[in-house]
Amino acid sequence: MSIYDYSVKDMKGNDVSMEEYRGKVLLIVNTATGCGFTPQYDGLQKLYETYQEKGLEILDFPCNQFANQAPGTNEEIVTFCKGRFGVTFRQFAKIDVNGSDAIPLYEYLKEQKHGVLGRKIKWNFTKFLVDRVGNVVERYAPTVKPEDIEGKIKELL
Repeated sequence: MSIYDYSVKDMKGNDVSMEEYRGKVLLIVNTATGCGFTPQYDGLQKLYETYQEKGLEILDFPCNQFANQAPGTNEEIVTFCKGRFGVTFRQFAKIDVNGSDAIPLYEYLKEQKHGVLGRKIKWNFTKFLVDRVGNVVERYAPTVKPEDIEGKIKELL
């Protein structure tokens, strides 16, 4: 299996094949709108604006598993992110990243790169960096700011 064998749901519940992102550098993030790390949306948007034309895609997966910090509907999350942070990168339907309801894409990502808790995602804003051929290159803790990943993104682009 590769990252391109998975499908995810967009904000409207439609299937999106990860194949759509073949040849792109991906930064995949589980997010929340009411988290102490929520201001990282600014840094994510800046990275997207700077590198999108060179092949960077940021994939935002809201997750309410950590202290119920993403309680809104998909539509409310999009409205909040666009209004507060000017988000223009793709946002997907709310997901689980841990446990029996974790989506298969996240099970794959966690298997490829373990964190301090092994396969388990520790908190909101855990980030996975994927190269143009689908290799999961790195996993970043929530405390790692988007701007701290910029150098590695530039290398992969």
